[in-house]
Amino acid sequence: MAKNGNRNGLANPSRLKPVDEDDDEIIKVVIETPKGSRNKYAFDPDEKAFTLKKVLPAGMAFPYDFGFVPSTEAEDGDPLDVLVLMDEPAFPGCLVKCRVVGVIEGEQGNGKKTERNDRVVAVEIANHQWEHIDHIDNLGKQFVKELCEFSVNYHDLTGKEYRILDIKGPGGARKSVEQAMKAVKKG
Repeated sequence: MAKNGNRNGLANPSRLKPVDEDDDEIIKVVIETPKGSRNKYAFDPDEKAFTLKKVLPAGMAFPYDFGFVPSTEAEDGDPLDVLVLMDEPAFPGCLVKCRVVGVIEGEQGNGKKTERNDRVVAVEIANHQWEHIDHIDNLGKQFVKELCEFSVNYHDLTGKEYRILDIKGPGGARKSVEQAMKAVKKG
């Protein structure tokens, strides 16, 4: 049996360590969907592969790379979502090191049943374009508004409502990561 416990398929990237061993302020993010893609990819642990989840309509694409923090579990049962700002798009399965700059707190659902589905906003540590960003406020109100609108419109396509609850800086983002790491440890 392989070191990662799998005989076939990919190793399970959702089980990687969530933070950098040398700097616990740096999170690791597994990219699922690259910037500019209409295709929404997701890692399927049962298939041990990245799979096509859906295709966005013409004219709509992911504005930035989207991925997850491994070894975390958000309230929706999936790993914690991360929007990654970096110079060039990555590819599904690429592991990048990032520093958190904020979190868009939101909830999704249909009618009476809702669950939290936050999006951490992070900057890849080796990039040039975003290196000066250390707080979500540095991105500007219009930029953050557009990120929020993308999340609302994306969920609308799936028949779910998405409501923005709050926008918080790096401290709030780190708290979201820590809570999602603890959820995995609790089982």
